[in-house]
Formats: sequence, C-alpha cells, structure tokens
Amino acid sequence: MDRLKAMQTFVQIADQGSLTKAADALGSSLPAVVRSLAALEAHLGVRLFHRTTRRISLTAEGCSYLQSAREVLAAADAADHALTLDAAEPSGQLTVTAPVLFGHMYVSPAIVRFLQRYDKMRCSVLLYDRPVNLLEEGVDVGIRISELKDSSLVAQQLGSIRRVVVASPDYLRQHGRPRHPNELLASNCVRVRPATTGRWLFNDRGHLLTVDVDGRLDFNHAGPAIEACATGLGFGNFFSYQVQPHIAQNRLEIVLEDFEPPPRPVSVIYPHARWLPARTRVFVEWMKTEFAGIKL
Repeated sequence: MDRLKAMQTFVQIADQGSLTKAADALGSSLPAVVRSLAALEAHLGVRLFHRTTRRISLTAEGCSYLQSAREVLAAADAADHALTLDAAEPSGQLTVTAPVLFGHMYVSPAIVRFLQRYDKMRCSVLLYDRPVNLLEEGVDVGIRISELKDSSLVAQQLGSIRRVVVASPDYLRQHGRPRHPNELLASNCVRVRPATTGRWLFNDRGHLLTVDVDGRLDFNHAGPAIEACATGLGFGNFFSYQVQPHIAQNRLEIVLEDFEPPPRPVSVIYPHARWLPARTRVFVEWMKTEFAGIKL
C-alpha cells in the first residue's frame, strides 16, 4: 500500500463527502478509491467512516486521523517544493577534490565562478596529488585524471590530456631534437617523483615502450621541474595542461609527438546515488560547461 496515496484518497473522501466525488477529484475510479480506503483502514485497524447507502461521515477515529493526514501531506508537499527550489537555486556544503596543479589552474577558478553564480552554496576544495577515496574521506565530487576503476563511482568525462615530452628552444638548439625516445637515454632529463622518476612511457607503433631516463635533478612536484626545463636544463615529461602556458610563451616545445602514449581522460566523479543532491547535479553540469571550451 502506498500510504501517502492512501492518505490523499482519505482526505479527498472527507473533503468531498462522497466516494464517487473523491474518485472524480483524484482522476481515479470508484473501485480504486474503495480499495485504497479499505487498505488504509485495515492498516490502521480502525474504521475511518460511517457508510450507508445515502451518506458517508467520519468516525471519531477518522476525525482525529484527518488532521494528522493533512499535516503529513503538507510536509510532503513542502519537502517536494524545497527540492524544486534547490534544483533551481542549489544551497548547502559541497566538498571537492582535485590534483594540486590541475586544481590550481582550472578547477579552483571554475569553483569561484560557481560560487559567484550560486550565492547559497559553500565549497571546501581539497587539492591532493594522490587518489582520494570519496566515500571514506567524506568528499562529494572529485576531478580525476585517469580511467575510473571504482564501480561505486560515476564518471562524466570533461576532456582528455596528453603526456608530453618538452624542452626549451635553447636546449634543443644546443643538443638537437630527438627523433626516437631511446635518444633520451643520452640526455639530461628532469624528473618528477614518484610518477615519472626514471621510467617514461611511450607508444612505439602500437607497442608500449619504456625508457629508463636519467638526469641530475628531480623534484616531488611538477611546478619547479617545468620551470627547470623552461630555463634550459633538459627534457621533462609532463601532462599537456601543465606546460601549456610555457608553450604559449615559447619557453617550451613539445618533442616526440608521434610517440605519445594514449591520452588520459579528465573526469568529474561522484558516488552512485539513486537521488543525487541538487547541489551535486548542478555542480557537475557547471563543470562540464566550464571545461567544454578548454583545450587541455
């Protein structure tokens, strides 16, 4: 039995004073109204109406239950209305995580614009260069640069990024432009721990190629490693978005493009939920719009 529907039927019978009129008001059939009332009375264990061939009237129990039923239905309507308003104007707290540099360059500015648009929203932004377990760490939404392997999460792709090898124009003039990844073995390579330290991956005519590079400098963060390459120290292996500003300023050039591994997806991820909060739905759509015109 659908208790809310049964309550609605009961209230209509009381208001209309007739089973037939209640059926008309509900757009239902008379037998359906009779069955709904009988099921509700059986559930409650009391008679709600005195019924004769000519009239129907509330019992004492029916009078008492009528007020409670009206309050329950009003509360349900209010809850529905609040969710409808929230979908149009989301509110509440949202916790978002993203990789450090990607979050700094792209995610954080998009969130600032989101908060400027929706002034009833609050956001906490957690930037980590490690996988974040959304469910265990209480995070609503994540931005991830990788394939999604966790079946408890939903991923909507925002774009894709390349893994590229770069060097400064000066370094390339002095040492030459490599034609094959194996030539990097004789070059100074600036490495980032732990992701690409010593082992750079390439796609050589459909086959995975691993090159164990070496160099005199490594970092635990991409930012200073990129700057070291831009000043002419050697080759570096980075995500395309990380070096895009330096390429635009002609401080870095991409090499070995024909040997790049397959691009990685950039996705907005969130836990599976039958009823996703409006603030999460609106935020996901906002991020999809924000990234639609961005070349990563």
